Amino acid sequence: MPSRSPATRKTGWRNPSQRVLRVAGEREGKQFTRTYEANPGEVWEETEFWIDLSWRIDPDGSLGIKQWFASPNDPDRPVSVDEYYGWMFENSVPGLPDKAAAQGLTPLQYMRKYGAVEVEKDIYKVHERPAASGAPGITIGGDRKTGFNSPSRKLEWYSKTMDEWGWHDEAIPTYLKTHVYWRDLDLAGNERVLLPIFRLPTLIHTRSGNAKYLYEISHGHPLWMNPADADALDFATGQMIRINTDIGYFVMRVWRTEGIRPGVVAASHHLGRWRLSDDIGNDRWSSALVDLDRTDAGWMLRQKKGIGPFVSDDPDSERVWWQDAGVNQNLAFPVHPDPVSGMHAWHQRVRLTAAEPGDRYGDVFVDTNKSTEVYREWLAKTNPGPGPGGLRRPLWLARPVKPTPDAYRA
Repeated sequence: MPSRSPATRKTGWRNPSQRVLRVAGEREGKQFTRTYEANPGEVWEETEFWIDLSWRIDPDGSLGIKQWFASPNDPDRPVSVDEYYGWMFENSVPGLPDKAAAQGLTPLQYMRKYGAVEVEKDIYKVHERPAASGAPGITIGGDRKTGFNSPSRKLEWYSKTMDEWGWHDEAIPTYLKTHVYWRDLDLAGNERVLLPIFRLPTLIHTRSGNAKYLYEISHGHPLWMNPADADALDFATGQMIRINTDIGYFVMRVWRTEGIRPGVVAASHHLGRWRLSDDIGNDRWSSALVDLDRTDAGWMLRQKKGIGPFVSDDPDSERVWWQDAGVNQNLAFPVHPDPVSGMHAWHQRVRLTAAEPGDRYGDVFVDTNKSTEVYREWLAKTNPGPGPGGLRRPLWLARPVKPTPDAYRA
């Protein structure tokens, strides 16, 4: 699987991530063509993965893909990551070439040495900066300013774009009922809002599963529940319950705590890793060994064993004392793409019931037919394109990696 790419941050600083094993190997005099050659198994550098995949999709160039991933120095081979990021650092990071030259380094060498470069500081009131010649802007008091990134270059209260694209009620700020609107829930019964996206401060998303010390600190994965809700539902700390979603359920233990408000339950986003093989897959510090079976009703994931000590080159692996790998709650969440933005709406309406006979901690069941039904329900909430001007999306909306304008046209 591809690993995280060495992306740059669009702030006052830019910094690439570097592959530790490859860099260490190169400092020892080893040579690598691709990063996976330095990694155990076949862990790819994501940028290299997409470059090489493009060449395999279009081996003779007839699809017009290969040409964009060819080396500028040798078109008969794929571009290397050094060439790719070397060009970026030389041509698209203001001030970096001069800072590198002052130390007798190339921009790529500078970034490898220091890991980051300050592009700009004191970044305030960007909208009041003078607009560049020919660039979009707005005239205020006779001066041409950059303005905001909107069609009017103003901070819009009324959005003409939203209106033109069919979202008339959303064209001005207003209160919108969500799919977990509290008045629509049976709070007197067993329905609650599940918050599945909060993060424990000791873990980073799911990427810190290989950090043995962090996982030793934070490996428990209970369902946080206010005592008022626990009393109403007759749940005790440590009790196993089913958290039922619109497409299935998962099984966790309850933790009564005043750290969460009544009406809301929560399970950390960080935990619940699993693997199908005892020896390969996710890090054994943090993942459970599971069976994944398909039934007539859907898919069932069941833990065979949790975390435990194991033999490796690291003597700490034989000192593992914890067992809980957590529960992969995300598997039981239906697709909820926000009709306007397309972003996933993570919060879930759940029904809390006592675990049934035969349930085990970590069980996750998903009815894929129901999952398809929920997707179609949410798809019906959207406004099918194309929009004004034959566009798939408004051209001016910001995106992390924005495609060229022709990609927006249907």
